[in-house]
Amino acid sequence: MSRLRLARSAGFCYGVRRAVELAERAAGEETPCWMLGSIIHNRDVVERLEALGLKTAQSPEEVPSGARALIRSHGESRAVLCALEARGVELLDATCPNVKRIHELVCQAEERGRTPVIIGTHRHPEVEAIAGWCRHPVVLSGVEELEKWLEEDEKNGKIPLTFVSQTTSTQKIWEDCLKKAKKECTNAEFFDTICGATSKRQDEAVRLARVCGAMVVVGDRHSSNTKRLAQLCAESCPRVQLIERAADLDPSDLKQADAVGITAGASTPAWIIKEVMDKMSDEIMEVEKSFAEMLEESIKTLNTGETVKGTVVAVTPTEIEVELGIKYPGYIPVSEMSDDPDVKIEDVVKVGDEIEAYVTLVSDRDCMVKLSKKRLDIVKGWEEIEAAQENESVLEGFITEDNKGGVVASIKGVRVFIPASQTGLPRETPMSELLKKKVRLVVTEVNRSRRRVVGSISRVTRAERAAAAEKVWAEIEEGKRYTGTVKSLTSYGVFVDIGGVDGMVHISELSWSRIKHPSEIVKVGDTLDVYVIAADKEKKKISLGVKDRSQDPWSVFTSTYQVGDTANVRIVKLMTFGAFAEVVPGVDGLIHISQIADHRIEKPGDVLAEGDKVDVKITDVDMERKKISLSIRALLEAPAVETEDSEEDVASSEE
Repeated sequence: MSRLRLARSAGFCYGVRRAVELAERAAGEETPCWMLGSIIHNRDVVERLEALGLKTAQSPEEVPSGARALIRSHGESRAVLCALEARGVELLDATCPNVKRIHELVCQAEERGRTPVIIGTHRHPEVEAIAGWCRHPVVLSGVEELEKWLEEDEKNGKIPLTFVSQTTSTQKIWEDCLKKAKKECTNAEFFDTICGATSKRQDEAVRLARVCGAMVVVGDRHSSNTKRLAQLCAESCPRVQLIERAADLDPSDLKQADAVGITAGASTPAWIIKEVMDKMSDEIMEVEKSFAEMLEESIKTLNTGETVKGTVVAVTPTEIEVELGIKYPGYIPVSEMSDDPDVKIEDVVKVGDEIEAYVTLVSDRDCMVKLSKKRLDIVKGWEEIEAAQENESVLEGFITEDNKGGVVASIKGVRVFIPASQTGLPRETPMSELLKKKVRLVVTEVNRSRRRVVGSISRVTRAERAAAAEKVWAEIEEGKRYTGTVKSLTSYGVFVDIGGVDGMVHISELSWSRIKHPSEIVKVGDTLDVYVIAADKEKKKISLGVKDRSQDPWSVFTSTYQVGDTANVRIVKLMTFGAFAEVVPGVDGLIHISQIADHRIEKPGDVLAEGDKVDVKITDVDMERKKISLSIRALLEAPAVETEDSEEDVASSEE
């Protein structure tokens, strides 16, 4: 036996259901009411409404003055509405909200000096009504008519155009026209006004047709919506029956199919679908679920404020689509997914995941359910925050605001205020330093009725630092290496945080080179590799070193230079008798005042300054006392040296 599969979107759409419900209410009232034309494209529904007491008028003139007139879901022209109101007719407007939006668009377009172009079926009631809201509309059934219209007069492509679509058109017709218009029209704007319910119904029908051996499309043969469904199904399925009611069904054509899909136009009531399904189940079908169950699934809806679970079926850069097991899909905007500003959606959700969310909007007009995971997180966040305060547990959040009094963190969507004194920042540091950063904090105060939460970062920092310090002191030993952070500088050294404990690196241990201040080597915030020279656990003092003691500077010097070599050195200290210069880091040599220049000088500062780099000749090395004699004068040209010597001799004889 064949299996039956019912499309979720089969049957009344929002606009049709709204029109029928309005008609049913009008039929139950004492004042007579006329339906102006067929309220929807389904004669069975119209006949039923007439049986309830409504009357049908084929033209506005047939509606008596002072009576009531029900405007059909396809809408009416502005002229018709004005004529009825002028005669005192009370209007019950059942125009589909999507169609009314198109009326507004074409009106606004003409007010801006643009020409409305309506892509739709000629003489269709909806299209005629839309055209009736324009002074000079252009109605085109598809891309072929658009091409012909543009060829008729080259001016057509240059005037300001506003394109709209019949709500029940197909996406292909619209996109073909869109492509052509964008290429040929120089001043056009486009509004995709195809009803979301129509697109969804058509997509579902096509997907069903691709996996079923036969399709049954139920609906009025005059309905544009129903005829398009049948056309689309025929493109993917070999056997398609378009029927208006159960009596039209030909079971013999369906018996060979393993699966039979059924869909219905937007104007098809549930009771007709049930009659068709009952006949199919009696003769050829194996129905996995009763019609009541399938219908309940297809029309079940949700309410704002509910919590729902669903399966992720698509992830895009802007939203996450969720299958909720009801007629409408759910959508979570990316902005409603998480309160983490840096979150990457692909890292937190993927197709196939089950997700729980909060319903923020159910739109029958747009045939969708808007969801928010962030809102649900806020509800759960309050519970988590209250539990965290009670248990004194640590929470993570992102800093979203700063002010004079402190900063605000967001935890599961809940605002947590952190006073400046509890941020852990130094007093002179601006609060903005914490913006957009992830922090760990404890909750110190919760007042849910006032929606007030207070937290502390510093309490967590102090506790974590104390735990880290305890571990450091338990494991510290001489020679052990750490990677630390420079916390502060003094004239005699730097303090380095090695993980909860500060140790001091004396200036002499920072470098083999002679320096006057630690700032020549490091700055606050730098990462520094250090080793333990000594640790006093009782006094809680740690001495650290940075210099690499595996290399003896004197050995480096002796392996690099010998007497007679030339070296480029840095002047590190000036004395009255000469200047000390760094030959290699950790090894200095003396340039005697007599060896600084090729002429007499009063003091070294007349020629040299600390920090200067000069070339010198190594004239002597005292290996035992590790002293080095250097000379600039020895590198000067010989004639200049001889001249200097003669001048010194003259000076000596005069003395």
